[in-house]
Amino acid sequence: MWYQGFVSFVFFALSVLLIVVAVVFIIGSFFSLLAKAKQEVAKLTKGKLEINKIGKDYKETKKEVLETLLDKKDYKNYLKEQKKLDKQDDKPEKKVFVINFKGDIHASQVENLRKEVSAILAVAKSSDEVIVRIDSPGGVVNGYGFAAAQLERIRQAGINLTICIDQVAASGGYMMSAVGHKIISAPFAIVGSIGVVGTIPNIRNLLEKNGINVEMHTSGEYKRTLTSVGENTEEGRKKFKQDLENIHQLFKKHILNYRPNLDMHKVGTGEYWFGKDALELGLVDEIQTYDDYLISLLNKKYDVYEVSFVKKKDKGLLKSKLAMIKRTLTNFLYARKIL
Repeated sequence: MWYQGFVSFVFFALSVLLIVVAVVFIIGSFFSLLAKAKQEVAKLTKGKLEINKIGKDYKETKKEVLETLLDKKDYKNYLKEQKKLDKQDDKPEKKVFVINFKGDIHASQVENLRKEVSAILAVAKSSDEVIVRIDSPGGVVNGYGFAAAQLERIRQAGINLTICIDQVAASGGYMMSAVGHKIISAPFAIVGSIGVVGTIPNIRNLLEKNGINVEMHTSGEYKRTLTSVGENTEEGRKKFKQDLENIHQLFKKHILNYRPNLDMHKVGTGEYWFGKDALELGLVDEIQTYDDYLISLLNKKYDVYEVSFVKKKDKGLLKSKLAMIKRTLTNFLYARKIL
């Protein structure tokens, strides 16, 4: 009897294991197909460079407001006076280009940034200015390092680079900001966070409780310092922390390269500060919103252009790819009697 019970248990365990393997395979297949579909859509994604003259919008807005506030006679007089001033004023040679960078954890906008920077460098002169509005809490080191390198291209071209922070430029966002010749921050913008963090969940105990063992084999002493599914060692943890510290040192050197007067013992702790406190610490140079800085440039009669690379996705193509995934998965599940 016990033998039959044991055999039944073994068959039951094998059945459960097969189901687990099948589910894992299905999930893996789904994400693999989804990734391929996204790649295909990305290849066929179209984009174009858009250039908007901001000064024109500013003047039109001003006219609309004055048209409401003034009576018809005074408004006509204003328009006549404005035309005279426009004819008399000598246009300054300096042009200003504006780039908006809204960063996520992967710094995914960097592909747009490189195209925008390349477009500006094709026409900008040393007398011009580039403003980059950064709004980012940071993210992966390689992504934000590459974004900072794109801004370095502007400096290397001998063009004045101004960074404006209205909301947040922390960690990788500040890595980018530091490249600027001048950093302008709103009073309560979040600035700093010169530090590095690494988080890896470990579900080994959970897997073992459910009778699942995972083997991992590597070639190279430190090919995998920490793992999510295997057993972590003190040596691996030590190396992981050492890698984080090495990245932190590189981060601090990068900041000091552009802002050598910073007290890195004070600001390199991973903390963040609001704009006014950041000014006292030397992390930023001025307290002002982007809007006020922009208006000051427009009042000096500079031509200001907003440059942006915009991607336009083919929604019909995306739908067809997702439908293909659904059909493939349905056929896969029916063929294996899982549905």
